[in-house]
Amino acid sequence: MNQKTSSLKNICMLSTHGYFDPVPQLGRTDTGGQVVYVLQLAKALTTHGIKVDIYTRWFDRDKPQIDPVPDNVDVRIVRIPAGPWEFIPKEEIYNVLPELAGNMTGFIREHNLDYNLFHGHYVDAGIVTLDVARALNRPAFFTAHSLGAWKKEQMGGDPVEMEKKFRFSHRIAEELRVFRSVRAQTVTTDVQREKLRELYGFTSDDITVIPPGVDIHTFRPMESEEASMDIGLVDRYILCLSRIDSNKGHDLLLNAFDLVCKSVPDIHLVIGGGSTSKAGPTELEVLADMKRIIAEKDMGHRVHITGYIPDEHLVATYRQAAMFVLPSLFEPFGMTALEAMACGRPVVASRLGGIREVVTSEESSLLVDPADPREFSAAIIRLLNDEQLSQRIGEQGRYIVRERYSWAAIAAQHIEFYEQYLNRQM
Repeated sequence: MNQKTSSLKNICMLSTHGYFDPVPQLGRTDTGGQVVYVLQLAKALTTHGIKVDIYTRWFDRDKPQIDPVPDNVDVRIVRIPAGPWEFIPKEEIYNVLPELAGNMTGFIREHNLDYNLFHGHYVDAGIVTLDVARALNRPAFFTAHSLGAWKKEQMGGDPVEMEKKFRFSHRIAEELRVFRSVRAQTVTTDVQREKLRELYGFTSDDITVIPPGVDIHTFRPMESEEASMDIGLVDRYILCLSRIDSNKGHDLLLNAFDLVCKSVPDIHLVIGGGSTSKAGPTELEVLADMKRIIAEKDMGHRVHITGYIPDEHLVATYRQAAMFVLPSLFEPFGMTALEAMACGRPVVASRLGGIREVVTSEESSLLVDPADPREFSAAIIRLLNDEQLSQRIGEQGRYIVRERYSWAAIAAQHIEFYEQYLNRQM
């Protein structure tokens, strides 16, 4: 792809919840694919001569306020204090956002910083983006990453309890306000754009579909001269990697794997991901439910819950897996599935999420209803028993990621998106 020259010089991105660090601590509460997305997009944009500051909430006094990304001097993490000096889950962060916006505006003015635009990621950052961009008379852009109304629809459950836990009503109202107020927004899939119309009654010509990218230089198959890494796992395993959260479908996967165990004697299931330190209440609740299912089905010798997988083992964990599974009931895209595909691994994924726009079932993946354990297990068993099918799907998935989803390609699409709307009057 030819690199284009951009008129953009300085971009401000916002990702206000979770643990946002130059080297991300993936698996911690509220810290997953979105952090990777924002960091990788920022770094890819710098190859076009653009500097990027990423603003987040400062809640840990041991972290510096300005934290440069080690491998890219043109990307900085900037932390802004708001509320108490403690972590706040994203469902409870709304009350400190006005203070965060005010403090961020003051910081930018105090340091004489000038950004061409502000781009918020997820609803909480979108709220702050609107306030800061308005105060500094700059355009605001937005990427939702996840939609509250869609998550509510997919997760079901007791309405009163779900509302109490996820504050869906407030989140959905704020999302709609952001949609209506920003200069333009991106969605990661056509499905998300359709959900804006279907669930929010929102349509606009100022919506552009730009998918997430993959670091294809890191996530790649093992070369012939490379040796396998000893990562302390069993020889033949299925891999599931995600945050430990209630929408990730771990219970559905375990129910399906019970049927897989009855058909394939030598296969194991590795479930990676989770907080690097103290787990939050939701994570503990999900883990307890997972362990209950494992015990009830007597799968303790076949299921391995590893917790957080360190960066130095991540690529090898993908490469050495027999396949990757994405069982989420609600998943706007599924970055881990693309990383596995980039490593040449076949994928069995939920047909209920945005990944279905990336892959074609029976060609570059197998798509299933994860809530149907027989359908889910049958797809896994097919790939385990058919090496030719497994290899073909893995190779086709890798080709798709390499051609369409490199971060260089995604950054170029963002520059075109920004420049299309930058000079438009609201």
